[in-house]
Amino acid sequence: MPDTPSAPVLLGNQPGSFPHRVLAERHPAVIQQVREAFPYEPAQHRALDELLVNCTEGEIEPLPADAHDRALWDAWGLRAYTGRSWFDVPWLWSESWFYRRLLQAVGYFGPGPWQGIDPFRPSKLAELDSAETDEELAALDDLSGLPATEQAQALLHGSLWGNRADLGFRLSDEGARQPDAAPGLVTDDSDRLWSLLDTTGPDSGTLCLVADNAGRELVPDLLLIAHLLESGRVGRAVLHVKPYPYYVSDATTADVVDAVRRLTGAGGAAAAYGRRLWSALADGRLTLRAHPFSSAPLPYGEMPGDLRAEFEAATLTIVKGDLNYRRLVGDRLWDPTTPFADVTASFPGAVAALRTLKSDVITGLDADTEAALVAKEEQRWRTSGTHALIQVKVPG
Repeated sequence: MPDTPSAPVLLGNQPGSFPHRVLAERHPAVIQQVREAFPYEPAQHRALDELLVNCTEGEIEPLPADAHDRALWDAWGLRAYTGRSWFDVPWLWSESWFYRRLLQAVGYFGPGPWQGIDPFRPSKLAELDSAETDEELAALDDLSGLPATEQAQALLHGSLWGNRADLGFRLSDEGARQPDAAPGLVTDDSDRLWSLLDTTGPDSGTLCLVADNAGRELVPDLLLIAHLLESGRVGRAVLHVKPYPYYVSDATTADVVDAVRRLTGAGGAAAAYGRRLWSALADGRLTLRAHPFSSAPLPYGEMPGDLRAEFEAATLTIVKGDLNYRRLVGDRLWDPTTPFADVTASFPGAVAALRTLKSDVITGLDADTEAALVAKEEQRWRTSGTHALIQVKVPG
Protein backbone atom coordinates (compact mmCIF):
# COMPACT_ATOMS: atom_id res chain seq x y z
CA MET A 1 0.00 0.00 0.00
CA PRO A 2 2.68 2.52 -1.09
CA ASP A 3 0.34 5.49 -1.47
CA THR A 4 -1.47 5.00 1.84
CA PRO A 5 -0.53 7.39 4.66
CA SER A 6 1.18 5.58 7.48
CA ALA A 7 -0.31 5.06 10.92
CA PRO A 8 1.36 3.84 14.09
CA VAL A 9 1.67 0.09 14.53
CA LEU A 10 -0.27 -1.09 17.57
CA LEU A 11 1.95 -2.09 20.51
CA GLY A 12 1.03 -3.33 23.95
CA ASN A 13 3.28 -1.06 25.98
CA GLN A 14 0.75 1.64 26.88
CA PRO A 15 -0.91 0.82 30.24
CA GLY A 16 -4.67 1.07 30.06
CA SER A 17 -4.80 0.47 26.31
CA PHE A 18 -6.73 -2.44 24.83
CA PRO A 19 -3.56 -4.23 23.57
CA HIS A 20 -1.92 -3.85 26.99
CA ARG A 21 -4.94 -5.41 28.71
CA VAL A 22 -4.84 -8.36 26.33
CA LEU A 23 -1.17 -9.04 27.06
CA ALA A 24 -1.28 -8.33 30.80
CA GLU A 25 -4.72 -9.71 31.69
CA ARG A 26 -6.27 -11.84 28.96
CA HIS A 27 -3.25 -14.03 28.29
CA PRO A 28 -2.81 -15.02 31.95
CA ALA A 29 -6.54 -15.83 32.04
CA VAL A 30 -6.16 -18.01 28.95
CA ILE A 31 -3.32 -19.90 30.61
CA GLN A 32 -5.56 -20.57 33.61
CA GLN A 33 -8.42 -21.68 31.35
CA VAL A 34 -6.15 -24.11 29.53
CA ARG A 35 -4.68 -25.40 32.79
CA GLU A 36 -8.18 -26.30 33.99
CA ALA A 37 -9.36 -27.83 30.72
CA PHE A 38 -7.33 -31.06 30.94
CA PRO A 39 -5.58 -33.15 33.61
CA TYR A 40 -2.17 -32.10 32.37
CA GLU A 41 0.99 -33.69 33.74
CA PRO A 42 3.47 -31.93 36.07
CA ALA A 43 5.85 -31.06 33.22
CA GLN A 44 3.06 -29.26 31.39
CA HIS A 45 2.06 -27.32 34.51
CA ARG A 46 5.68 -26.24 34.96
CA ALA A 47 5.82 -25.12 31.32
CA LEU A 48 2.61 -23.13 31.77
CA ASP A 49 4.03 -21.50 34.92
CA GLU A 50 7.14 -20.52 32.97
CA LEU A 51 5.06 -19.11 30.11
CA LEU A 52 2.98 -17.04 32.53
CA VAL A 53 6.08 -15.38 33.94
CA ASN A 54 7.74 -14.99 30.56
CA CYS A 55 4.77 -13.43 28.75
CA THR A 56 4.05 -10.88 31.49
CA GLU A 57 7.51 -10.07 32.86
CA GLY A 58 10.14 -11.60 30.61
CA GLU A 59 11.61 -11.31 27.15
CA ILE A 60 10.91 -13.13 23.91
CA GLU A 61 12.99 -16.29 23.66
CA PRO A 62 13.97 -18.35 20.61
CA LEU A 63 12.28 -21.62 19.78
CA PRO A 64 14.10 -24.88 20.53
CA ALA A 65 16.59 -25.87 17.86
CA ASP A 66 14.49 -28.89 16.87
CA ALA A 67 11.14 -27.01 16.62
CA HIS A 68 9.39 -28.01 13.41
CA ASP A 69 8.53 -24.41 12.52
CA ARG A 70 11.61 -22.59 13.75
CA ALA A 71 12.62 -21.50 10.24
CA LEU A 72 9.15 -20.09 9.63
CA TRP A 73 9.12 -18.07 12.86
CA ASP A 74 12.64 -16.82 12.24
CA ALA A 75 11.43 -15.55 8.86
CA TRP A 76 8.35 -14.04 10.55
CA GLY A 77 10.43 -11.86 12.85
CA LEU A 78 11.51 -14.03 15.79
CA ARG A 79 15.20 -13.35 15.29
CA ALA A 80 14.59 -9.61 15.26
CA TYR A 81 12.39 -9.66 18.38
CA THR A 82 14.33 -12.14 20.54
CA GLY A 83 15.42 -10.46 23.77
CA ARG A 84 12.72 -7.79 23.66
CA SER A 85 9.71 -7.40 25.94
CA TRP A 86 6.46 -8.88 24.68
CA PHE A 87 4.94 -5.43 25.19
CA ASP A 88 7.43 -3.63 22.94
CA VAL A 89 6.92 -5.56 19.69
CA PRO A 90 3.88 -5.29 17.39
CA TRP A 91 0.77 -6.43 19.21
CA LEU A 92 -0.31 -8.71 16.37
CA TRP A 93 3.07 -10.45 16.57
CA SER A 94 3.12 -10.89 20.34
CA GLU A 95 -0.45 -12.22 20.41
CA SER A 96 0.35 -14.82 17.78
CA TRP A 97 3.60 -15.72 19.53
CA PHE A 98 1.69 -16.30 22.78
CA TYR A 99 -0.49 -18.99 21.21
CA ARG A 100 2.49 -20.66 19.55
CA ARG A 101 4.25 -20.82 22.93
CA LEU A 102 1.08 -22.01 24.68
CA LEU A 103 0.79 -25.00 22.35
CA GLN A 104 4.44 -25.78 22.96
CA ALA A 105 3.86 -25.72 26.73
CA VAL A 106 1.02 -28.26 26.64
CA GLY A 107 2.83 -30.64 24.30
CA TYR A 108 0.65 -30.06 21.25
CA PHE A 109 3.52 -30.38 18.81
CA GLY A 110 4.88 -33.51 20.53
CA PRO A 111 6.28 -36.03 20.45
CA GLY A 112 4.30 -37.59 23.25
CA PRO A 113 0.78 -38.59 24.28
CA TRP A 114 -0.54 -34.99 24.23
CA GLN A 115 0.50 -34.37 20.64
CA GLY A 116 -2.36 -32.90 18.61
CA ILE A 117 -4.70 -32.40 21.59
CA ASP A 118 -6.48 -29.05 21.14
CA PRO A 119 -6.31 -27.24 24.51
CA PHE A 120 -9.39 -25.21 23.59
CA ARG A 121 -11.56 -28.12 22.44
CA PRO A 122 -13.71 -28.38 25.60
CA SER A 123 -14.89 -24.77 25.33
CA LYS A 124 -15.45 -25.10 21.58
CA LEU A 125 -17.62 -28.18 22.01
CA ALA A 126 -19.53 -26.65 24.92
CA GLU A 127 -20.53 -23.73 22.73
CA LEU A 128 -21.38 -25.94 19.77
CA ASP A 129 -23.59 -28.15 21.96
CA SER A 130 -25.30 -25.29 23.81
CA ALA A 131 -29.01 -24.57 24.03
CA GLU A 132 -28.37 -21.30 22.16
CA THR A 133 -27.06 -23.28 19.20
CA ASP A 134 -30.16 -25.51 19.35
CA GLU A 135 -32.38 -22.43 19.11
CA GLU A 136 -30.46 -20.97 16.20
CA LEU A 137 -30.54 -24.21 14.25
CA ALA A 138 -34.24 -24.68 14.91
CA ALA A 139 -34.88 -21.21 13.47
CA LEU A 140 -33.55 -22.42 10.13
CA ASP A 141 -36.85 -24.26 9.63
CA ASP A 142 -38.52 -20.89 9.02
CA LEU A 143 -35.93 -19.77 6.50
CA SER A 144 -37.11 -21.84 3.53
CA GLY A 145 -40.37 -19.89 3.37
CA LEU A 146 -38.65 -16.57 2.79
CA PRO A 147 -37.82 -15.13 -0.65
CA ALA A 148 -34.37 -16.07 -1.89
CA THR A 149 -32.94 -12.57 -1.38
CA GLU A 150 -34.11 -12.51 2.23
CA GLN A 151 -32.68 -15.96 2.85
CA ALA A 152 -29.32 -14.85 1.52
CA GLN A 153 -29.32 -11.64 3.56
CA ALA A 154 -30.29 -13.47 6.76
CA LEU A 155 -27.46 -15.96 6.30
CA LEU A 156 -25.00 -13.17 5.51
CA HIS A 157 -25.94 -11.39 8.74
CA GLY A 158 -25.67 -14.63 10.67
CA SER A 159 -22.13 -15.04 9.39
CA LEU A 160 -21.33 -11.40 10.13
CA TRP A 161 -22.42 -11.39 13.75
CA GLY A 162 -21.05 -14.83 14.53
CA ASN A 163 -21.51 -15.96 18.10
CA ARG A 164 -23.45 -12.75 18.85
CA ALA A 165 -25.74 -13.41 15.95
CA ASP A 166 -28.94 -14.48 17.70
CA LEU A 167 -29.67 -16.00 14.31
CA GLY A 168 -33.11 -17.10 15.41
CA PHE A 169 -34.17 -13.47 15.90
CA ARG A 170 -32.86 -12.48 12.51
CA LEU A 171 -34.75 -15.28 10.79
CA SER A 172 -38.03 -15.20 12.70
CA ASP A 173 -38.69 -11.60 13.73
CA GLU A 174 -40.59 -9.59 11.15
CA GLY A 175 -38.64 -6.50 12.14
CA ALA A 176 -35.41 -8.21 11.25
CA ARG A 177 -36.33 -7.93 7.59
CA GLN A 178 -36.58 -4.16 7.59
CA PRO A 179 -33.78 -2.01 6.10
CA ASP A 180 -32.88 -0.55 9.51
CA ALA A 181 -32.81 -3.92 11.29
CA ALA A 182 -29.05 -3.80 11.86
CA PRO A 183 -28.36 -0.54 13.73
CA GLY A 184 -24.98 -1.87 14.83
CA LEU A 185 -23.59 -1.77 11.29
CA VAL A 186 -21.18 1.13 10.98
CA THR A 187 -20.80 0.58 7.25
CA ASP A 188 -22.63 -1.79 4.92
CA ASP A 189 -21.38 -2.77 1.46
CA SER A 190 -23.61 -5.84 1.23
CA ASP A 191 -25.14 -4.73 -2.08
CA ARG A 192 -21.68 -4.60 -3.61
CA LEU A 193 -20.90 -8.02 -2.13
CA TRP A 194 -23.97 -9.59 -3.72
CA SER A 195 -23.20 -7.92 -7.05
CA LEU A 196 -19.96 -9.89 -7.18
CA LEU A 197 -21.92 -13.12 -6.76
CA ASP A 198 -24.75 -12.45 -9.21
CA THR A 199 -23.74 -15.07 -11.78
CA THR A 200 -25.37 -18.48 -11.51
CA GLY A 201 -24.98 -21.72 -13.40
CA PRO A 202 -21.85 -23.07 -15.10
CA ASP A 203 -20.17 -19.65 -15.19
CA SER A 204 -20.36 -19.07 -11.42
CA GLY A 205 -16.97 -18.72 -9.82
CA THR A 206 -15.02 -19.59 -6.70
CA LEU A 207 -15.55 -18.19 -3.22
CA CYS A 208 -12.72 -18.16 -0.70
CA LEU A 209 -13.88 -17.71 2.89
CA VAL A 210 -11.21 -17.10 5.51
CA ALA A 211 -12.79 -18.41 8.70
CA ASP A 212 -12.46 -16.89 12.13
CA ASN A 213 -13.94 -18.67 15.14
CA ALA A 214 -15.22 -22.20 15.58
CA GLY A 215 -18.51 -23.16 17.24
CA ARG A 216 -21.47 -20.82 16.89
CA GLU A 217 -19.58 -18.56 14.47
CA LEU A 218 -18.38 -21.32 12.16
CA VAL A 219 -21.86 -22.81 11.84
CA PRO A 220 -23.38 -19.71 10.15
CA ASP A 221 -20.28 -19.45 7.95
CA LEU A 222 -20.94 -22.99 6.76
CA LEU A 223 -24.65 -22.24 6.29
CA LEU A 224 -23.75 -19.28 4.08
CA ILE A 225 -21.41 -21.44 2.01
CA ALA A 226 -24.06 -24.15 1.65
CA HIS A 227 -26.59 -21.59 0.47
CA LEU A 228 -24.22 -20.05 -2.08
CA LEU A 229 -23.38 -23.48 -3.49
CA GLU A 230 -27.00 -24.64 -3.55
CA SER A 231 -28.25 -21.43 -5.19
CA GLY A 232 -25.52 -21.56 -7.82
CA ARG A 233 -24.05 -18.18 -6.89
CA VAL A 234 -20.71 -19.96 -6.58
CA GLY A 235 -19.61 -23.17 -8.22
CA ARG A 236 -16.87 -23.91 -5.72
CA ALA A 237 -15.92 -22.74 -2.24
CA VAL A 238 -12.59 -22.87 -0.40
CA LEU A 239 -12.74 -22.54 3.38
CA HIS A 240 -9.47 -21.36 4.90
CA VAL A 241 -8.95 -22.54 8.49
CA LYS A 242 -6.02 -22.47 10.91
CA PRO A 243 -3.41 -25.25 10.71
CA TYR A 244 -3.41 -25.56 14.51
CA PRO A 245 -5.42 -24.23 17.49
CA TYR A 246 -5.04 -20.47 17.67
CA TYR A 247 -6.49 -17.48 19.54
CA VAL A 248 -8.61 -19.76 21.78
CA SER A 249 -11.47 -20.32 19.37
CA ASP A 250 -10.15 -20.01 15.81
CA ALA A 251 -11.45 -22.74 13.51
CA THR A 252 -9.37 -25.76 12.48
CA THR A 253 -10.23 -28.71 10.23
CA ALA A 254 -11.44 -30.67 13.26
CA ASP A 255 -13.79 -27.83 14.15
CA VAL A 256 -15.27 -27.89 10.64
CA VAL A 257 -15.95 -31.60 10.98
CA ASP A 258 -17.56 -31.07 14.39
CA ALA A 259 -19.76 -28.29 13.01
CA VAL A 260 -20.93 -30.31 10.00
CA ARG A 261 -21.72 -33.27 12.25
CA ARG A 262 -23.62 -30.93 14.56
CA LEU A 263 -25.74 -29.78 11.65
CA THR A 264 -26.45 -33.25 10.27
CA GLY A 265 -27.53 -34.46 13.72
CA ALA A 266 -29.82 -31.51 14.42
CA GLY A 267 -32.80 -32.55 12.33
CA GLY A 268 -35.00 -30.37 10.17
CA ALA A 269 -33.55 -27.76 7.86
CA ALA A 270 -30.24 -27.75 9.75
CA ALA A 271 -29.70 -31.41 8.89
CA ALA A 272 -30.42 -30.69 5.23
CA TYR A 273 -27.73 -27.99 5.25
CA GLY A 274 -25.38 -30.43 6.94
CA ARG A 275 -25.96 -33.10 4.30
CA ARG A 276 -25.33 -30.58 1.53
CA LEU A 277 -22.04 -29.58 3.15
CA TRP A 278 -21.03 -33.20 3.66
CA SER A 279 -21.74 -33.92 0.00
CA ALA A 280 -19.92 -30.76 -1.15
CA LEU A 281 -16.83 -31.77 0.83
CA ALA A 282 -16.98 -35.29 -0.61
CA ASP A 283 -17.27 -34.21 -4.23
CA GLY A 284 -14.82 -31.30 -4.07
CA ARG A 285 -17.18 -28.36 -4.44
CA LEU A 286 -16.12 -27.35 -0.93
CA THR A 287 -12.48 -27.77 0.01
CA LEU A 288 -10.53 -26.95 3.16
CA ARG A 289 -7.23 -25.13 3.21
CA ALA A 290 -4.94 -24.82 6.24
CA HIS A 291 -2.08 -22.73 4.91
CA PRO A 292 0.78 -22.05 7.38
CA PHE A 293 0.38 -18.31 6.76
CA SER A 294 -3.11 -18.47 8.28
CA SER A 295 -1.37 -18.49 11.68
CA ALA A 296 1.39 -16.06 10.78
CA PRO A 297 1.89 -12.92 12.92
CA LEU A 298 1.88 -10.77 9.80
CA PRO A 299 -0.56 -8.75 7.67
CA TYR A 300 -1.94 -10.22 4.47
CA GLY A 301 0.16 -7.75 2.52
CA GLU A 302 3.10 -10.08 3.27
CA MET A 303 1.40 -13.31 2.18
CA PRO A 304 3.41 -15.81 0.10
CA GLY A 305 2.95 -16.19 -3.63
CA ASP A 306 0.91 -19.40 -3.61
CA LEU A 307 -1.71 -17.92 -1.29
CA ARG A 308 -1.75 -14.68 -3.27
CA ALA A 309 -2.45 -16.66 -6.43
CA GLU A 310 -5.40 -18.43 -4.78
CA PHE A 311 -7.04 -15.21 -3.67
CA GLU A 312 -6.37 -13.54 -7.00
CA ALA A 313 -8.11 -16.35 -8.88
CA ALA A 314 -11.21 -16.28 -6.65
CA THR A 315 -14.36 -14.42 -7.65
CA LEU A 316 -14.49 -13.09 -4.09
CA THR A 317 -12.60 -13.64 -0.85
CA ILE A 318 -14.61 -13.11 2.34
CA VAL A 319 -12.39 -12.36 5.33
CA LYS A 320 -14.16 -13.10 8.60
CA GLY A 321 -13.66 -11.64 12.04
CA ASP A 322 -11.63 -9.13 13.96
CA LEU A 323 -8.19 -10.73 13.79
CA ASN A 324 -8.40 -11.32 10.06
CA TYR A 325 -9.52 -7.71 9.61
CA ARG A 326 -6.41 -6.52 11.47
CA ARG A 327 -4.30 -8.66 9.17
CA LEU A 328 -6.18 -7.42 6.10
CA VAL A 329 -5.83 -3.67 6.65
CA GLY A 330 -2.68 -3.71 8.80
CA ASP A 331 -2.69 -3.70 12.60
CA ARG A 332 -2.29 0.05 12.90
CA LEU A 333 -4.16 2.88 14.58
CA TRP A 334 -5.62 4.24 11.36
CA ASP A 335 -7.72 7.35 11.22
CA PRO A 336 -11.19 5.73 10.97
CA THR A 337 -11.95 7.68 7.79
CA THR A 338 -8.96 6.17 5.94
CA PRO A 339 -10.51 4.57 2.83
CA PHE A 340 -10.84 0.79 3.09
CA ALA A 341 -9.86 0.47 -0.58
CA ASP A 342 -6.56 2.22 0.09
CA VAL A 343 -5.44 0.00 2.95
CA THR A 344 -6.44 -3.16 1.07
CA ALA A 345 -4.98 -2.10 -2.28
CA SER A 346 -2.30 -4.80 -2.13
CA PHE A 347 -4.83 -7.61 -1.62
CA PRO A 348 -5.15 -9.64 -4.82
CA GLY A 349 -8.67 -9.78 -6.19
CA ALA A 350 -11.99 -8.71 -4.74
CA VAL A 351 -12.24 -8.92 -0.95
CA ALA A 352 -15.06 -8.46 1.55
CA ALA A 353 -14.57 -8.01 5.28
CA LEU A 354 -17.29 -9.29 7.63
CA ARG A 355 -16.30 -8.23 11.11
CA THR A 356 -17.68 -7.55 14.56
CA LEU A 357 -15.59 -4.75 16.11
CA LYS A 358 -13.47 -6.09 18.98
CA SER A 359 -10.23 -4.10 18.66
CA ASP A 360 -9.08 -0.55 17.96
CA VAL A 361 -8.38 -1.00 14.25
CA ILE A 362 -11.00 0.54 11.95
CA THR A 363 -11.04 2.04 8.45
CA GLY A 364 -13.59 3.11 5.89
CA LEU A 365 -15.99 5.15 8.02
CA ASP A 366 -17.47 8.43 6.89
CA ALA A 367 -16.76 11.39 9.14
CA ASP A 368 -20.37 11.79 10.30
CA THR A 369 -20.62 8.15 11.39
CA GLU A 370 -17.38 8.36 13.33
CA ALA A 371 -18.43 11.60 15.03
CA ALA A 372 -21.80 10.13 16.06
CA LEU A 373 -20.14 7.01 17.51
CA VAL A 374 -17.59 9.00 19.47
CA ALA A 375 -20.24 11.39 20.80
CA LYS A 376 -22.39 8.52 22.03
CA GLU A 377 -19.80 6.00 23.23
CA GLU A 378 -16.40 7.75 23.19
CA GLN A 379 -14.07 4.95 22.02
CA ARG A 380 -15.93 1.94 23.46
CA TRP A 381 -17.58 1.22 20.12
CA ARG A 382 -14.23 0.07 18.74
CA THR A 383 -13.87 -2.89 21.11
CA SER A 384 -17.26 -3.70 22.62
CA GLY A 385 -18.44 -6.17 19.97
CA THR A 386 -21.75 -4.31 19.64
CA HIS A 387 -20.94 -2.88 16.20
CA ALA A 388 -20.04 -4.56 12.94
CA LEU A 389 -19.18 -3.80 9.34
CA ILE A 390 -19.40 -5.20 5.84
CA GLN A 391 -16.74 -3.65 3.62
CA VAL A 392 -15.87 -4.58 0.04
CA LYS A 393 -12.92 -3.71 -2.17
CA VAL A 394 -13.05 -4.44 -5.89
CA PRO A 395 -9.81 -4.11 -7.90
CA GLY A 396 -9.80 -1.00 -10.05
